[in-house]
Amino acid sequence: MNIKFEKIDDVNGDITVTLEEKDYSDKVKKQLKDIAKNHTEPGFRPGKVPAGLIQKKYGNAVKYDIINKEVGNAVFDYIKENNLHVLGNPVPQQNDDFKIDDADFTLKFKVGIAPEFETKVNKDLKIPYYTIKVSEEMIGRQDEQFTRRFGKQEAGDTVDATALVKGVITELDENGEPKENGIVVENGIVAPQYFKDEDQKKLFEGKHVGDIVKFNPAVTCESNAAEMASMLNIDKNDVENHKGDFNFDIKEIIVLKPAEHNQEFYNGIFGEDKVHNEEEYKAALKEMIAEGLKNDSNFRFTIDAKKAVQDAIGKLTLPDEILKDFLKSQNEALNNENIDEEYTRLLPELEWELEKEAIASQLDLKVTEEDLLNTARMMAQSQFAQYGMTNVPAESLDKYAQDILKDEKARTQVYNQTADMKLYSGIRDNVTVEAKEVDVEEFNDLFRNELKGE
Repeated sequence: MNIKFEKIDDVNGDITVTLEEKDYSDKVKKQLKDIAKNHTEPGFRPGKVPAGLIQKKYGNAVKYDIINKEVGNAVFDYIKENNLHVLGNPVPQQNDDFKIDDADFTLKFKVGIAPEFETKVNKDLKIPYYTIKVSEEMIGRQDEQFTRRFGKQEAGDTVDATALVKGVITELDENGEPKENGIVVENGIVAPQYFKDEDQKKLFEGKHVGDIVKFNPAVTCESNAAEMASMLNIDKNDVENHKGDFNFDIKEIIVLKPAEHNQEFYNGIFGEDKVHNEEEYKAALKEMIAEGLKNDSNFRFTIDAKKAVQDAIGKLTLPDEILKDFLKSQNEALNNENIDEEYTRLLPELEWELEKEAIASQLDLKVTEEDLLNTARMMAQSQFAQYGMTNVPAESLDKYAQDILKDEKARTQVYNQTADMKLYSGIRDNVTVEAKEVDVEEFNDLFRNELKGE
């Protein structure tokens, strides 16, 4: 068997395979013998079918199958052994002279080759990196969240923004009087802070035990059947019949008393003996917020880095027709009528995948098992933090991370995330980073302006 590659242009080439009879004849004979041993033909016992009959009936099909496999394996082995960066799959060229009865065959395949280009990832490339300033307002909001999270509920005199209000809920008629045979909930509970209507919230503000508030349960929750059923202790299918006004006779008010700034409070947030006074607390809050904002800064950098690199590289030349054929072979919904539109849509991401691969090769970026574990730890830590668990022991994080990596789908997600993190970290280390400090509004404007096309 003889295989040769001929480059047509920068991104297209031909692979020619010349197959002689000796390259496939023994395999054809063996398969025909196997068929003769196991196949049954009318009038013959198993294993006694004449070789000539087997050859006549199955010879061409077996020969075609063997040739197809031999040539296919040879082409892919050649691509691998010669490190050809092929895009899509080799496309067989039509051969009108092909005759299965011939002894020797010459078959050609069109192949798409990845373009060669410079990544431009060097110190001449300038990319901004935006750091968000931590404002006093941010620190204040974070402190409020913590004091509420670690606060305690207790009886109160006045309905405030945190209050849980208990009492008797009584349905009213059109005259504002208790409705005959109407709903009465003796142990009613509402939390005005969660009302969706601001006017309904204000009805409860500043009220005291013993006050009666006239309100509309349907309006408080935008007529959500589940919420109304829970509030009025009725079936969801019955809520349409009770969308009028109700009285709320306040019997008890439970308010949230914010946590005091003391050692127990500091330990609950930052861990044992990490913060000791108000100055250290404020500094620790600022550091915590800044650390959280790094994710936003890093995300912004991925956008700016991708654009800067692609602008520097310029438009790539790709084997368009071969890639279109490949996409059609992978998706039954694609055909000659819609492939151009779909290819145009996918082209930017196809180019970026090639550019990422080239950058990773240039910078010798590799994802290790330890890298995957570190990413899984970060994912685990983030999940715990959503539930207010900011001081999870390292051994618990490790176990959770290892469990994540045992799931094949999750592992693939972790791998892709890790590869991207290493890519952008590598870019950042090898270009000229222009550090810029902005406030949160200026940072958000970066995204707003892009949406406007500025």
